[in-house]
Amino acid sequence: MAIQGDKKERQQQVNSVKKVGLFEARVVAINPTAEEFKDVLGIDLSENSKVTDYLGVNDEGNEKLRIDVWLEEIKNQEKFKVSFFLENKERENKDATKKQYINNIGKCAWANDVNNLSDWFTKRDYRVAFVGEEDFYEFLRTWLDFDYSKPETDLSMDWKKLMKGNVKELKEQVDGAYCINIGALATINIKNKDGVNKEYQNVFNKAFVPAYYLKNFRLVNYNDSRVQDALRNKKSSELKPHERFVVKVTGEYGSKDYFILRELQEYNPNDNLVASDVTFSSDDSNF
Repeated sequence: MAIQGDKKERQQQVNSVKKVGLFEARVVAINPTAEEFKDVLGIDLSENSKVTDYLGVNDEGNEKLRIDVWLEEIKNQEKFKVSFFLENKERENKDATKKQYINNIGKCAWANDVNNLSDWFTKRDYRVAFVGEEDFYEFLRTWLDFDYSKPETDLSMDWKKLMKGNVKELKEQVDGAYCINIGALATINIKNKDGVNKEYQNVFNKAFVPAYYLKNFRLVNYNDSRVQDALRNKKSSELKPHERFVVKVTGEYGSKDYFILRELQEYNPNDNLVASDVTFSSDDSNF
């Protein structure tokens, strides 16, 4: 992954209005330094800002790393941040009967024993996955347009270096030869603090698509629950990449935020029942 590319100079614009929906973006920064915040993102950090404190320790004493990927929306050059959270802890299911494994192109599988892993998975180098890797590699596999069918392709990161905050290999990919524009989903996260709902701009971090698949969302209304149900009734192998994206976003382990599967638009709290003060009754035409 030692690939370099020249950075493009563009007018910077930090998004101040909350947005929701699908958008095409390019990656412009990964775990930026204070200098990169100013030069790349157009943001002046305060002297005591802790935004660049990416390393930490969890409650169990395990090392953890936050990876912030900054996206620039193509149409208006607005900035969005999507975060991934890695922990130096092997990933197991709740009752510790299974472990998650990851191979050298970022594909994951669960098993109670390595002997029960599928042949398609074990034909590549693999190991036990750490917490947060699945989501992060899902992003990398979309952003870096490698030919993952070739046996020589290798997307594995040096875990020990990564957990020390060394993201040099990732930064080298920004504007590199293999990175492509991606389709991402802007959402609104709502947190109740002292009885008051507060809204935060967010980006769903568990699924992305190559940007050229976004055109499909203009042809089909994937907000329709009937369309979503029809997709869930299909076999995974029958789903196209953008359909798999819809299933992941809307499924049991999908986004808990407010979102719409339409083109990016300004967020209207009145459209969000969780945030809205409007009370609907069963005889209301809006119910």
